[in-house]
Amino acid sequence: MVQVIGIDHIYLSVSNLATSEQFYDCVLASVLEFRKNKFELGGEPHIQYFNRDFGVVLRPARVLSAHLSYSPGLHHICLRVDSQAEVEAAATQLRVLGIDATEVSQFPEYAPDYFATFFEDPDGIRIEVTNFRQERRERHANWEK
Repeated sequence: MVQVIGIDHIYLSVSNLATSEQFYDCVLASVLEFRKNKFELGGEPHIQYFNRDFGVVLRPARVLSAHLSYSPGLHHICLRVDSQAEVEAAATQLRVLGIDATEVSQFPEYAPDYFATFFEDPDGIRIEVTNFRQERRERHANWEK
């Protein structure tokens, strides 16, 4: 049996690497404490943000078009933090850095303890930050039972 144990990395093709780097420096490096490095692959510059669990890599897009959340492909990225307080801290810090993060709201239609903030990257990719909900904690803790 093969079991996936996590997401290793997410690659995002971006229309302007410098603009996206500034944005993701704020979101991932400053607020969410990812580390960062740069490398070339196939002669193209790449920027990698990573924490101990996974990475997000930016690469130049080869075709320029608007991102459409409801067309086939990526709808949004949801990043999990430990608590509602951390969601609120992230939203506040993002807004201080000039990123238009929504006020944290509760979404009981998803789960009674579901809190989230939403914002978009420079190419219109929607990003969500949510809390580690009780149902997810129980699933994680009791997976083998």
